[in-house]
Amino acid sequence: MSRYQNFVHICVFLIIIGLAFNTDYNPFVTPSINTLSEVVKNENALYKEVLERSNDYTEAPQDAYIDSVWKKTPGRNGLKVNIEKSYKKMESTGIFDESLLVYEQTSPEITLKDLPASPIYRGHPEKEMVALLINVSWGSEHIPAILNILKEKQVKATFFIEGKWARDNADYVKMIDEQGHVIGNHAYNHPDMARLSNQKNIEQISQTNEIIKAITGKTPLWFAPPSGSYNDHVVLSAHNLNMETILWTVDTIDWKNPTVNVMINRVNSKIHPGATILMHPTPSIVEGLSPLIDTIQDNGYKIGTIENLLNEER
Repeated sequence: MSRYQNFVHICVFLIIIGLAFNTDYNPFVTPSINTLSEVVKNENALYKEVLERSNDYTEAPQDAYIDSVWKKTPGRNGLKVNIEKSYKKMESTGIFDESLLVYEQTSPEITLKDLPASPIYRGHPEKEMVALLINVSWGSEHIPAILNILKEKQVKATFFIEGKWARDNADYVKMIDEQGHVIGNHAYNHPDMARLSNQKNIEQISQTNEIIKAITGKTPLWFAPPSGSYNDHVVLSAHNLNMETILWTVDTIDWKNPTVNVMINRVNSKIHPGATILMHPTPSIVEGLSPLIDTIQDNGYKIGTIENLLNEER
């Protein structure tokens, strides 16, 4: 009997030793919460469905490029499904619901900064956003009213300011900056940049940058050539100063003093995703800016600064 008991003891001992060295199962180690969680997920039909169907909702990012007509064009972030967060939102019902999918944005490989010098007319053609570009070299008396309207509507615009005007109206420049609008460079004294030498172009832009920085503490990153007049040398001069040259795709023609209805109808007929809308501090803008903003937003567009419009965010 003792021999039989010894044999049993030896067998049990060997089994325990074998289990202790089994990498797949160890009775002396409690499985971690993460391990249990992974097991549950692997056996969970909903988790598997979210995982398997996630590719159906993935969109690849789009690189920035130079269009033959619209020139430098920003890229657009892609989309991928966050599996964990999406599963958690559907877990309570146990049913796949695409409206509860949680997305993450993925960045393109090529951005605007990676492209050579070229003007920019618009944002990404699929971005449901537009930017208001307000070129300022006169019309000082209308600036407070325009700022009040933008504040009331909670809209941020981009003001391209002439250097000479900025020097003479430093308080307004500070006001524009303090209210969160973007300030760009509109040359020093509104010349025809395409007719200037390279050195003069650089002087026009640099002098204005210095004035604006002295007032706001910020160096402009965006340059709008007066009257939209430019050539390759103008764009390259701005590029060498780490600035992008900005043009427009929709013109309010406010300097012709149109009626509010005429101006709004003109914008409505030309507006598009990624549009840049040109205006000036004129009586027409003071009168028509509020209803114009309403109309743009009613058409489903967000209004952002040039920085918002040209970034890769969806």
